[in-house]
Amino acid sequence: MKLLVRTIVALLCAVSVEVTLASPQARATRLGVSPTLDGEVLTDHAWSQLTPITAFTQQRPGEGMPASKRTEVYVGFMDDALFVGVVCYDETPSLITVTNQNRDASLNDTDSFRMVIDAFQSGQHGLIFGTNPTGLEYDGQVSNETGSRFGNGGFDLNWDTTWQAEAAIGAHGWSAEMRIPFSSLRYPAGDIQQWGFNFERTIRRSNEVTHWAPLPRQYAMNRVSLAGAITGIEVPPQRNFIVTPYALSRQARGGNATRDKDTEFGLDAKYSITPSLTLDATINTDFAQVEVDSQQVNLNRFSLFFPEKRPFFQENSSQFRVGASGVELFFSRRIGIGPGGVPLPIAGGLRLSGKAGPSTNVGLLAMRSKAVPGIAPENDFAVVRLRQELSGRSAVGMLFVGRDGGGSDNQTWAVDGRWGVGEKVTLAGLVAKTSTPGITDDDHAYNLHAAYDTKTWSFNTTLTEVGNGFNPEVGFLSRKNFRRLDVFGLRSIRAAESSAILEYKPHASYTGYWDFDGFYETGRWHFDSSIEWKNGGELHTAVNLNHEGVKAPFEISSGVFVAADSYDETELSVFASTDRSAAIRTGFGLNAGGFFGGERLGLSPYVAYRPNEAFEASVSWNYNDIRLPGGDFDVGLTNVRISYSFSSRMSFAALLQHNDRDQVLATNLRFSWLQDANTGLHIVYNETDDDINAPGRPRREFIIKYSHQLSVY
Repeated sequence: MKLLVRTIVALLCAVSVEVTLASPQARATRLGVSPTLDGEVLTDHAWSQLTPITAFTQQRPGEGMPASKRTEVYVGFMDDALFVGVVCYDETPSLITVTNQNRDASLNDTDSFRMVIDAFQSGQHGLIFGTNPTGLEYDGQVSNETGSRFGNGGFDLNWDTTWQAEAAIGAHGWSAEMRIPFSSLRYPAGDIQQWGFNFERTIRRSNEVTHWAPLPRQYAMNRVSLAGAITGIEVPPQRNFIVTPYALSRQARGGNATRDKDTEFGLDAKYSITPSLTLDATINTDFAQVEVDSQQVNLNRFSLFFPEKRPFFQENSSQFRVGASGVELFFSRRIGIGPGGVPLPIAGGLRLSGKAGPSTNVGLLAMRSKAVPGIAPENDFAVVRLRQELSGRSAVGMLFVGRDGGGSDNQTWAVDGRWGVGEKVTLAGLVAKTSTPGITDDDHAYNLHAAYDTKTWSFNTTLTEVGNGFNPEVGFLSRKNFRRLDVFGLRSIRAAESSAILEYKPHASYTGYWDFDGFYETGRWHFDSSIEWKNGGELHTAVNLNHEGVKAPFEISSGVFVAADSYDETELSVFASTDRSAAIRTGFGLNAGGFFGGERLGLSPYVAYRPNEAFEASVSWNYNDIRLPGGDFDVGLTNVRISYSFSSRMSFAALLQHNDRDQVLATNLRFSWLQDANTGLHIVYNETDDDINAPGRPRREFIIKYSHQLSVY
């Protein structure tokens, strides 16, 4: 604790007086006629009366320098929608890089345009819309901004709404047009408004990133507090009611059941109580179209984390996110997913999320999962999240999570806060407690965090404590009964303008775990020398000093045990990757050194081929060769991914996974024909032979699901 206090004091003392540049401003214009959405901005008369935004500043490679190529952004509106036109001038359009056209595909490896909209000018939340020269639709939601090297705050890429984008490549370069209905946005009351905006253009072949509102190099677009402003936006009153019914047919055979066939119907609904507060309802929810989990191999004695992939829970998920690494107080995968990843039917649920005022964020969730005999009883779940925004990137909040079912209940309470001290320092903390029948002691947890971030230096430190009785049954704990200390420091060194290297980033970190008896359970010193090239290639070379204190023997692999002892090991770690925008890109990871009194060799190569924006294939292999005093074993996980985009809305994807230790082969094939907000037709085939109750009998599943969005009013 003393170390943490001294570190916080040092960070506060390091805050210096900064010169804050005035944020740029522009004005939106009412359009006389609606633009023809074909991407041809220069020849569309609708844009001719608007004054474009043109002043863009480099963030990379030449921070603070004017953009090397001209960009024009036009912002207009009509009664029902916001329109944005962009012209990205390029004297050699044949060199424009385009790598993908799928909805929500990464825009980091392609020429692209993105914008963030903070309609409440909160400086902490916003919506991101983006596109590239194929006209793909990229949308996401920013919450609790950080936008720094330490992460992007809460960013939900799976937030989807109804809007349109079209783009075209021509002799001038490329251009795009966006139409975003006001019904797809959230904004405060008032007829004429000023919104926070920032625009970003990426020129991939030179790795140039430019912004309208300049961003220091340690920040990303999610740094909403540094956005500019656009005035004169005339908005309509908003009352929206959208329903999305679905129908699903499923056939399965093999595995533990010889044959299974069923048809399901369900419904999602979205109602705008106010322009900033939305009620979502779901009945008989099904997630058949979601990609299966990636297989993992557990090489320690602690729980593995599998990310949430189901759209209903991903949308607005950052509103409910409270916790730290390895300590998530609400983890939505506890709803509708049982032991071993078995899906549990969801009867339905309600979610109320958004703003109940200019600076009060509300998140309410109620769900019910159905009983599955022999696996899980019927359960009711409730989540309440309130967060009050304060000035200076600060906020305070509370969280309640409850589960009731099967004759038992469990609750989690927490209060948390974040304080921005100038632009460089962020302090954060939380205190939590759980209530579980039969547990009365040590049912607490807390987390304290301090970060200092500038262009050249970054530091952070975190202290976490989780009691042995702390039991968030609708959360995630990688372990319990510990005190944990994290310390991190990084130096950023920009290379000369003539160099092919963009940045050197040497850094060091330490993580240590102790139990409440003072037993040193886990420790890791990490010393890394990182290099990033201007084309996006990377090289990381590191030395790790690892400590593991094992109190009781555990089985790390079938028949192979790690003895109770104290282990101090040294490990070499290397990772390298090539230009991610190239047609062929590769990467290679190596971990070699001591491991629980023996040796470990870990290899993780991958190669990807992307000749155009339509097709991509990749192969990755994660291999570990373990030699221990208690026995030897090796395991390899192979992943093969193939995708083909017939258009920006129609695609096919295949994922094949093989675990050679357990001889498990899993196949996931998905065809999607999307309409508005990621609805549409999904055809899915799954096959896996990992059913331990029916070895040698692969389970095969074929699913057809169709959903359609209907606007009631």
